[in-house]
Amino acid sequence: MADVLGAFEQAVLLALIRLRDDAYGRAILKEVQARLERDVAAGAVHATLERLERKGLIASRLGSGTPARSGRARRFYRLLPAGLRALNNARAAVDNLWQGLKWPLKGHV
Repeated sequence: MADVLGAFEQAVLLALIRLRDDAYGRAILKEVQARLERDVAAGAVHATLERLERKGLIASRLGSGTPARSGRARRFYRLLPAGLRALNNARAAVDNLWQGLKWPLKGHV
């Protein structure tokens, strides 16, 4: 895959890894918000999940309905091998950009 993952896409994919079998919309939203330390619109997460699924990086399935959700089913997401490769490529690209620089940056402004 030639597309480079954006930072928000990476945050969503990493949330799927962290949440494992509990990766559904609201849990993903909360995980992304916690990691980015900012409010995130639920619509942004759902749009990103749809886009990542269209790209073949994740898959989803409907769980069974629960009484707590008035019988409505949750959609659960999981990372596919292509998603794992994309994350590894994104990390390698960032590491390559920072190669040879000391962090935190000082005196470069």
